[in-house]
Amino acid sequence: MRIRLIGLDPGLRRSGWGVIEVEGSSLVHIASGAVTSDAKASLADRLSQLFTALTEVISTYQPAEAAVEETFVNKNPGSTLKLGQARGVVMLAPALLGLPVAEYAANLVKKSLVGNGHADKNQVQAMINILLPGAKPETADAADALAIVICHAHHRRAPAITEALNVQQRQSA
Repeated sequence: MRIRLIGLDPGLRRSGWGVIEVEGSSLVHIASGAVTSDAKASLADRLSQLFTALTEVISTYQPAEAAVEETFVNKNPGSTLKLGQARGVVMLAPALLGLPVAEYAANLVKKSLVGNGHADKNQVQAMINILLPGAKPETADAADALAIVICHAHHRRAPAITEALNVQQRQSA
């Protein structure tokens, strides 16, 4: 059975997205990109812009499930709070469209792709190129979203295992 999935990498300035289809162990890149908000607009307007743009992406590609990266704590509390608000919008858009939304720790995403929870972006990009031949994400945010959706494709049938791995990754970080 073929299923379409979307991965979302939250950000206030730019949120990445990546859509794949999964059939058995086969992964096929459908599309990827990033949605942006106007840095000069108010926070509420920026969040609204992200919501509207993500809703359009989801409506266009019709995924059955969504996956979102968990937020890491930043040294700047204000930045962390804004990222958390953007993440809330990124989770809300698919949820309001009826999609189940899974969450994955950044270390689990890297470990799922590269085998190392502390892999660098070049290693992650190399694995995306191997797992999704022909995928050419235009931004780092789109590449991160593809990594998230690949992680979801590998873990989506085992929620208890995924949650245990997420807890383990958070404890070792």
